Amino acid sequence: MKQKDINIKNRRATFDYEIVETFTAGMVLTGTEIKSIRGGHASLVDTFCYVNNGEVWVKNMNIAEYFYGTYNNHAARRDRKLLLNRKEIARLQKNGRDAGFTIVPLRLFINERGLAKLVIGIARGKKEYDKRQSIKERDDKRAMARLFHKS
Repeated sequence: MKQKDINIKNRRATFDYEIVETFTAGMVLTGTEIKSIRGGHASLVDTFCYVNNGEVWVKNMNIAEYFYGTYNNHAARRDRKLLLNRKEIARLQKNGRDAGFTIVPLRLFINERGLAKLVIGIARGKKEYDKRQSIKERDDKRAMARLFHKS
């Protein structure tokens, strides 16, 4: 698997939340963590972000231990600091405090320079009827795609 092929998505986030705004953040990682991500061994299931003392952190992100790591290996689910500029952090802090909004990771990827980046979004939780609407739209798109592929 090439570095540019690394594109780990949080599919549940777009189903459970309506994404209002997105940001791309760098991450503070150890050597074994970036090697594990480059191998594709990371997951964004049940992850969320929070702002603490003017810093943005991602919690519950699973980066599997690196196979060849020795005593230097990292903890799989530790909190990891995100790198954003001051204006972006202020915007996240303001919107994250509002009722009904949360900060969720959407996608983890390796950029062209070989750095791990995390796309995070300010999200509003969907109600049950919104989720049903999303399912209906997805099924309609699938049905339309089938019709066009048959002809």
